[in-house]
Amino acid sequence: MGKLFGTDGIRGVANTELTPEMAFKMGRIVAFLLQRENRDGLSSPPFFLLGRDTRLSGTMLEGALASGITSAGMNVRLLGVVSTPAVAFLTAQLKAAGGAMISASHNPVEDNGIKFFNRQGFKLASELEDEAERLYFEGEDTLPRPSGREVGRSFRAEKELQRYLSFLKDQAPELKGFKIILDCAHGSNCKTAPRLYRELGAEVIPLNSSPDGGKINVKCGSTNPALLQKAVKEKKAHLGLAFDGDGDRLIAVDEQGQVVDGDAIMAICAAYLKEKNQLHGDRIVATVMSNGGLELAGEKHGFTVLRTKVGDRFVLEELLRGHYSLGGEQSGHIIFPNVLATGDGLLTSLQLLKVMVEKGEPLSRLAAIMPRLPQFLVNCRVKTREGWETNPRIAEAVKGAEAKLGRGRILIRASGTEPLIRIMLEGEDASLLETLSRELAATVEQEMGASG
Repeated sequence: MGKLFGTDGIRGVANTELTPEMAFKMGRIVAFLLQRENRDGLSSPPFFLLGRDTRLSGTMLEGALASGITSAGMNVRLLGVVSTPAVAFLTAQLKAAGGAMISASHNPVEDNGIKFFNRQGFKLASELEDEAERLYFEGEDTLPRPSGREVGRSFRAEKELQRYLSFLKDQAPELKGFKIILDCAHGSNCKTAPRLYRELGAEVIPLNSSPDGGKINVKCGSTNPALLQKAVKEKKAHLGLAFDGDGDRLIAVDEQGQVVDGDAIMAICAAYLKEKNQLHGDRIVATVMSNGGLELAGEKHGFTVLRTKVGDRFVLEELLRGHYSLGGEQSGHIIFPNVLATGDGLLTSLQLLKVMVEKGEPLSRLAAIMPRLPQFLVNCRVKTREGWETNPRIAEAVKGAEAKLGRGRILIRASGTEPLIRIMLEGEDASLLETLSRELAATVEQEMGASG
């Protein structure tokens, strides 16, 4: 049996790996499983929420997925182009049976994906994903096929987005007097972000804000903020905010044009929450990829860092387990579970601005809270992500690099969404990190087959 679900839903090249046929079949399966779970507390008749980003393949997959869901007897409300956190929020708020977002997040234009949510707005439990995969690979589709009045129908529901915007405004400070540049990555937040910030009183300069699915994430957004850095300095803005294609990540740029990544944002917000006595357990949750400077900031400001495997799923699990107040990733995927139990670039930006407004300090000064240890990251494109952990040559190369590195750490992991093996080294000598990471990358590519 194959594996469909990665760390962030189902992803692949649209129409070759992630096909309409796959979307149709998985729509039937997930709708059936979520209907079976429990009808109590749901709207009647039960319905499914469906959103998408701006990718060119989005409408193709939207039609296929909606057809699968309706063929299982559930209605579908089509939200149109919205962010992933908007779908998660509205799924719980509207008491839907489930939700789905069609997006490949920060991945290239040709990719797409499907993220499913349960009735609480959480990603599906691993057990439910496993059952969905089992049903998918069964030879015969034996799921119910209602007919007549029992067949599901699709409805346009773009106006529901106002509920989400109202929720965000309730979390927001007054922003009159702020000049903010928004890099919307030609994605889900193209219309939402400028509208929200203008309604909060800010002077807004949109960047990469056309909902052009052929440009989504291309040399822009949270994965490539170079244009935003230049624009902030040229326009003398107070800050810049860069989102990714589906709107669940935020990377900020301070008034001097310097990047403020997810680690720095977490440090700023953790220190603020600690001051307010709102940081439960005086702990935050980060992944193994977060910079060691986060611990150093915590030592100074009274919080500790609990680390998980890479992936917001693991961050959220730990947040819920310990009832913690803040967690996230260096990439800008940050969760404030007491407000919303999913990463949300817009919500994160508002939380950051709340600190700026209350402290009356520029972002550069706030970001100085976190010292930064040198890190070097190499992405190795490979033919297979399987088996690197047991490869003796890779193990030997890692052992040798650790001996040379001394004080520091080496992390190697397979991407959950792309044919990549990621190598990260952290230590005190940047030039040594670069040398060692390239030596390790050469070994990994030789052993795992470089994919060109």
